Amino acid sequence: MKKESIIQKKSFDFAVKIYHLSRQLVVNRQFSVADQLLRSGTSIGANVEEGHGGHSLKEFSHRISIAYKEARETRYWLKLLRATGSLSSEQAETLITEAEELCRMLGSAQKTLRAKIES
Repeated sequence: MKKESIIQKKSFDFAVKIYHLSRQLVVNRQFSVADQLLRSGTSIGANVEEGHGGHSLKEFSHRISIAYKEARETRYWLKLLRATGSLSSEQAETLITEAEELCRMLGSAQKTLRAKIES
């Protein structure tokens, strides 16, 4: 069995945090944002995982691109929650920083994969 990549680990750990936040939002009756945040925040790791199981480098690259977009969307929802006071500044900053770190990692992976595909 292959060792888990750093992106796999970080995206899974992030998904766990997003899951718990989503449950907290549901308790506070913020159903729409909770659903959107849960979908995008957990989709990051799911796409990374699916990409690792892909049949080709191109398929892997495609999944990493989707994960990148989902990380950006998740960052948006977290910023919205912070701006509306639905999430403490401290909790929001921690999660936004993690989302941005995932964006950087996934963006870097995209560039590397594109270069490999084009060569």
